[in-house]
Amino acid sequence: MPELPEVEVVRRGLAGHVVGRSISAVRVHHLRAVRRHEAGPADLSARLLDARVIGTGRRGKYLWLVLSEDEALVVHLGMSGQMLIGPVPRSDHVRIAALLDDGTTLSFVDQRTFGGWQLADLVEVDGSVVPAPVAHIARDPLDPLFDPDAVVTVLRRKHSEIKRQLLDQTVVSGIGNIYADEALWRARINGLRLAEKLTRAQLAAALEAATEVMHEALEQGGTSFDALYVNVNGESGYFDRSLDAYGREGRPCRRCGATIRRDKFMNRSSFYCPRCQPKPRQSRPRA
Repeated sequence: MPELPEVEVVRRGLAGHVVGRSISAVRVHHLRAVRRHEAGPADLSARLLDARVIGTGRRGKYLWLVLSEDEALVVHLGMSGQMLIGPVPRSDHVRIAALLDDGTTLSFVDQRTFGGWQLADLVEVDGSVVPAPVAHIARDPLDPLFDPDAVVTVLRRKHSEIKRQLLDQTVVSGIGNIYADEALWRARINGLRLAEKLTRAQLAAALEAATEVMHEALEQGGTSFDALYVNVNGESGYFDRSLDAYGREGRPCRRCGATIRRDKFMNRSSFYCPRCQPKPRQSRPRA
């Protein structure tokens, strides 16, 4: 699933291509792509007709196009969603297509059909304006108003694994499985350690590492493991070449040389160095 850097790459691309443009026509090719828009495809198409894109926004993994001071088009990329400008190589995966007033086509392509479009009201939450469906999502580490000290305070009260908390979008948004593993590797923390058992300094280090790794990924266009993760021009990112933990099972740790391991966690895979990131000791049952 695309994480913060990949979604931000898409947002920046859209900002450069669609802001200032009006929508001349909309066609919904697959009903699942508008299932979150409760009024249905005809309502979405009618309301988007002649709408002008005046800005873009993102919080965590959520992306939107600002249409007025009160309304936005929320784009859920899901697991394989793409927002592409111009011709689309595989037209059978186009779920929604919009024609802009300059003749450019904006296509929502989604092979697995978990994503979609939704019109939503804009609301003010903690000093920021976001679409209503995004109001429950916490700020992400790249947000100028992100407060790491406040997040550390929240984490210190959590009686569950630190990786689980980094993946909780209501605690801190934008961090998915890839960047959680990378951040924890950099901070030398095993993802199975309980958040409440870590010091404030350790928790702060994990958040700082997440911020650093996502900044670096953003500079390289995000992480692309296959052709599904692309920018608006259909180009893949290449941060996967710089990953230190994720996807490196059986290969030597770049820091200490130990063999990177993979464990199952929350129906996902966790990659870690057993030497740099030792697992927490299991408490012995009382006799």
